[in-house]
Amino acid sequence: MSAVLHPWLWGAIGGALIGLSASFAWSWSGRVTGISGLVAGVMRGERNFPLWFLLGLVLAGGWLLQLTTFGSEQPTRAWPMLIVSGLLVGYGTRVANGCTSGHGVCGVSRGSIRSLTATITFVATAALTVFLVRHVLPGGAP
Repeated sequence: MSAVLHPWLWGAIGGALIGLSASFAWSWSGRVTGISGLVAGVMRGERNFPLWFLLGLVLAGGWLLQLTTFGSEQPTRAWPMLIVSGLLVGYGTRVANGCTSGHGVCGVSRGSIRSLTATITFVATAALTVFLVRHVLPGGAP
């Protein structure tokens, strides 16, 4: 496989696979595939569905990384900023009672008002963050 596909096509393929896996998981197990909820399930000692789903997620990502050139790129931001960003995302998932995958993919598709509100908040916050990092903070993109 080659990574010569247009970037939007990679996004479309990834989105379709996410939707397909969420639909399959819901149909097969009745479980929502929000990653933070699955991680919390594993931390509580659940070993069946959450553990296998997360393991498949990591293995599939590693497999795709081996087949493409995506892994040759280095982060464009400093490691401390990436670490702080990751911690803020983790905190946000606790405050929002779920992560973007749970709310955006599974909650919105089930018609949850809470998930729709959370997803709108995620997208607005992400847009504001990109604007601030690129145009306001020192060292932003040209």
